[in-house]
Amino acid sequence: MPTRFSSACAQSDLPSALPPVDVLWETVIPAGTHWSGILRRGLALRVIDLEGGANLAAVFHRQEDPLERYNMADTLKAQHTAHLTRGHALYTDMGRVIASITADTLGWHDPLGGVGDATLFMRKYGEQRYQAHRNDMIRNGRDSLVLELSKYGLGPRDLVANVNFFSKVAVGEDGSLEFLPRHSHAGATFDLRFEMNTLAAFSTAPHPLDPHGEYAPKPVKLIAWRAYAADSAASADDLCRTACAENQRGFINTDRLFA
Repeated sequence: MPTRFSSACAQSDLPSALPPVDVLWETVIPAGTHWSGILRRGLALRVIDLEGGANLAAVFHRQEDPLERYNMADTLKAQHTAHLTRGHALYTDMGRVIASITADTLGWHDPLGGVGDATLFMRKYGEQRYQAHRNDMIRNGRDSLVLELSKYGLGPRDLVANVNFFSKVAVGEDGSLEFLPRHSHAGATFDLRFEMNTLAAFSTAPHPLDPHGEYAPKPVKLIAWRAYAADSAASADDLCRTACAENQRGFINTDRLFA
């Protein structure tokens, strides 16, 4: 799909390292595990691929009303794109912006490939259960995300189309999807800013289209910092807000929710 974003919204270097005073907390999601949390409006995550080759599957729900959640179709349609990078907003099914990518050294994140389930992972990697393999057990992405959502009273029916950060999938002329290995490198980083109070669930399980025959997930680091005050909003000249007319409307809809 063609994009109407300017060159200013393409791959870019991140700002310098965050001053320690700005860091609220940080954590590492180990390889093949999962994490979830409530991320307040105005908070941002700096997300880092520590070793290269990571995949971070993510789903997002509005904290106060989880029926409102990230919507892949509206996100791509509104911004005329088939991938996500700096300047892109992540839309909910209510026409509001739940998060936005404000910086990105990689330039491409996959919103199309979905998440692998137990059947797929068994076929690709075999079986390694916790009882025998402990932390070396094989965890699939779908079960990992559902487990995290269950901590907040949600279930399998609440698992919607996810984003696969750090992964790249090319779309062929016939609509086929091709996973491109070695896309992400050690130190690849993006900043994800939350425009709503958000329940975020993450899994570092491998991408479902990854052709590698060995189960080899990678760890990801999260660094949380405050991009703007929770009772404020992204500035009028913000890159993500001004990237296209649809984003301007999406941010206005979001701001009105918190007015």
